[in-house]
Amino acid sequence: MTQPDLDYSFSHLDALMEQAGLDALLVTSKHNVRYLLGGYQFIFFSAMDAIGHSRYLPVFVYIKGAVEKTAYVGNKMEGGEHENHPFWPQHIYTMSWTSLDSTQQALEHLDRMGISAGRIGVEPSFLPMNAAAEIAAQMPQATLFDATTVLEELRAVKTERELKLLRQASETITASMQATIQGAKHGDSKFEIIERLRQEETKRGLMFEYCLLTLGNSHNRAASSQTWAEGEVLSIDSGGNLDGYIGDICRMGVLGEPDSELQDLLAEVEATQQAAFAKIRAGATGAEVIVAGESCRKTQPNASCTDFFAHGMGLISHEAPFLMTNHPVAYENRDADKPLRTNMILSVETTMLHPTRGFIKLEDTLCVKDEGYELFGTEGRGWTIGNS
Repeated sequence: MTQPDLDYSFSHLDALMEQAGLDALLVTSKHNVRYLLGGYQFIFFSAMDAIGHSRYLPVFVYIKGAVEKTAYVGNKMEGGEHENHPFWPQHIYTMSWTSLDSTQQALEHLDRMGISAGRIGVEPSFLPMNAAAEIAAQMPQATLFDATTVLEELRAVKTERELKLLRQASETITASMQATIQGAKHGDSKFEIIERLRQEETKRGLMFEYCLLTLGNSHNRAASSQTWAEGEVLSIDSGGNLDGYIGDICRMGVLGEPDSELQDLLAEVEATQQAAFAKIRAGATGAEVIVAGESCRKTQPNASCTDFFAHGMGLISHEAPFLMTNHPVAYENRDADKPLRTNMILSVETTMLHPTRGFIKLEDTLCVKDEGYELFGTEGRGWTIGNS
């Protein structure tokens, strides 16, 4: 079979499965199904999976070393999608409504392909209880294994197509933030500012996902009726989605000219960011980046109220490489001592919870390059002044 135009290769997937000892995959997370299909996601269930008494459960079935046996199991309404823009797998089943329907069709396909036993890779966090029970009942000779790491590693290095989307998403978010901060004025509420950002991102072609916003000396980032006042800072952290890929940026604003203290505080955050940036290159380890950022942070006057964090991102906001085990998102730092690879994506963020001036943060997206990095969405990294 000729390799379809995808962001991964079957040989790489086969090698990862061989290393993990897997014979087949039953992939059920929407982001991984989308990735494996080449970018397709059924729009009807983009916002909510629930329908009737059950839920939408797409299943991508892959058998190691047998691309021609790949199958996609979808909802009954996806037949029209396949008719208009055919999915690449040779076996398409668009007959399901419930999670059990999808699971049964996937298992019937495995049986037709001669797979009734072996090690089957699944995504436990994205496999409903009734689906897992059905697999166990119908394939008693098979053993289920967690394939999450296999799929994360498959996505870890981005293609040029993916990088273009991530770059555009980051640039679009920074432009939207600049317009939002510059348009906000004294008396505007957090509700109003967040809505303005949603409109700015949407009109630029992004799918708005969230906005975490602080005003004044508050560290509370939830939406509320709190209003912006002269001399106060604004921290705006937003994620926007472009064809499945995430832009995640944080920028700072102030209503009026920033005073010398604010200039110094943001300079502390920036120094930590730049110290980490300086270590990013292909071949360096994630641990080197972390040590550089942490070492700089610890020398700053406000180190006690400042936090540094770095993580991979792409289709989701935290993915491989996994570099740190701390807040705000706790997971194992299994990639910290591995060399960074060209075209991996990192999010680097430094957050200061200042007791009197408020929440001061920069978050940036960078692409690892052979001799350094490329920074996506470079605008607005200083103080952006609101509409005083």
